[in-house]
Amino acid sequence: MNALIIDDDLVLSDVIAFMLKKEGFTILAAHDGLTGLKLWRESTPAIVVLDWELPQGNGLEICQYIRTQSTTPIIMLTVRDSDEDIVRALSAGADDYLTKPFSPTELVARIQAILRRSGQHLPPKRIVAQHFRLNVDLRRLERDGEEPVQLTRLEYRLLETLMLHHGQVLPTSTLLDRIWGHGQGDNAMLKQLVYRLRQKIERDPSHPEYIQAVPGVGYTLVQDLTTL
Repeated sequence: MNALIIDDDLVLSDVIAFMLKKEGFTILAAHDGLTGLKLWRESTPAIVVLDWELPQGNGLEICQYIRTQSTTPIIMLTVRDSDEDIVRALSAGADDYLTKPFSPTELVARIQAILRRSGQHLPPKRIVAQHFRLNVDLRRLERDGEEPVQLTRLEYRLLETLMLHHGQVLPTSTLLDRIWGHGQGDNAMLKQLVYRLRQKIERDPSHPEYIQAVPGVGYTLVQDLTTL
């Protein structure tokens, strides 16, 4: 199930994408109005998260256009918080309206509510990176032909983060923030956590195939997992 994010705030867009990936969505992202409309036409997303203020296109006008063409659910994001602006967004066809700053968790909850009301099925709560399948509800790793691997809370957070960005090298600082929170954890704690996770998922933890260290940078979950 696709979710289209149209927002020129790159940091916020990345946070929203991360949260929606955890819920099982495939993410499409645009940072200007023209690209956003192009992706919408090509992908027929299940939900559109649309900023009001955009380069190369006004979010309100984009909302109006989409609504004349389809019933795709739309959530508008904006710093505007007057009653008049809310009425304008809803009148343009938005299904919901969130004022910045907002909680990404609240946004996810509102998206789920909109999809339920529209009769769409929510995506299964599994994160997939090729042959790795991470069961969000049960906090375990599932692989064809093998027994599920139960993960601790921290092991789950580490593997979840690596899977959501598999094939990318994640800096140590990013992993520390995602796993323990900003300003918490340290390199030694991360190294020990990686060691414990490797013991559970690698065929030979002393020669890891999947979770690779990149010296001086961080860690990556290798993109080619077809041997699993």
